[in-house]
Amino acid sequence: MSASTWEQRGETFFLNLRFLLILCVFVSNAIEPLISRMIGMNSLYMWIFTFHMPLFVFVTGYFAKTSLTGSTGRKVLVQIGLQYVIFQTLYSILDVTVFQVDHIHHSFFAPYLLLWFLASHLCWRLILLLLQKLSPLRQIAAAVILGILIGYLPLDGTWLSVSRTFVFLPFFIAGYHFSFAWIGQLLTKKFRVVGILLSLTLFFTLMIVGNELVPGWLYGSMTYMQLDTAYWYAGLIRFTLYFLQLFAGACFLAFVPQRVSRLTDYGRRTLYVFLLHGLLIRWAAASPLYDYIDSYAGAFAIIASAVLLTLLLSQPTVKKWTSAAIEPPVEWALHLERRALGNSGAVSK
Repeated sequence: MSASTWEQRGETFFLNLRFLLILCVFVSNAIEPLISRMIGMNSLYMWIFTFHMPLFVFVTGYFAKTSLTGSTGRKVLVQIGLQYVIFQTLYSILDVTVFQVDHIHHSFFAPYLLLWFLASHLCWRLILLLLQKLSPLRQIAAAVILGILIGYLPLDGTWLSVSRTFVFLPFFIAGYHFSFAWIGQLLTKKFRVVGILLSLTLFFTLMIVGNELVPGWLYGSMTYMQLDTAYWYAGLIRFTLYFLQLFAGACFLAFVPQRVSRLTDYGRRTLYVFLLHGLLIRWAAASPLYDYIDSYAGAFAIIASAVLLTLLLSQPTVKKWTSAAIEPPVEWALHLERRALGNSGAVSK
């Protein structure tokens, strides 16, 4: 099979994967208020967190192959920056005026909830540019070491999303260097059966021991001190978790279809789901909705609603209405950059 064919198959596979992951993001956020009440929801929540963010970062790195350097790379960096400013402002204003949520520090230096991903995505790209002279294997090794060491720093890991940036950095770099041809031939029916069985085994294992695990370890947002594990061996725990996340992510690949379908098209608009679903989650959390959920029937209704809303936010119409904020034009900013560089060059002469 030619390289171009593998590339096309890889794009389809990872677009399908990206949609399933954003679906997991929405579902996990929707059931979070229920995890302290229902062991099944806690198990589902923990199961999702073992793989969905590492895989999402991995897929983001995979699709960064064609847009890391040059004018395209600068355009993406500026667009991520604008997205962050727009939605950090929007969420903060709504928090104060509509949702009236207490105990949240509003600052551009503290990404608001899910917006950490934008701040970290920008940093991942910049860090990878700095590591370009190293071989891919050394880049990943350096990223793993940094992801482990960052936990020892005596700081608040949420500021500038510094903790998550380094904790998930290995997955971004691995995705960037990944070739679908490496696993394309392994995605057989037997692999899918084994992968699904292993993933379900992990789920039921978490149902048994899930209450013993601290979700903060899977979030990646806390230092060891914040996790009350400020001991020399804390880094070994994070290193072990990397293997758990690698295992869980590999198993989840068994759920991903390889053929072009409607999911593939939806996978092109996951950014819209990601940035807009937080508004719905915030509204639901601020409303008395969860006060009425006291059974698994109600919990499954919440999950079904999250699935339907994910499909709704993936529609082309939503992109048409909201693209100005979610994919803001950046040509004006790049034009200002060129003018500034031109003027500085003229002054230096």
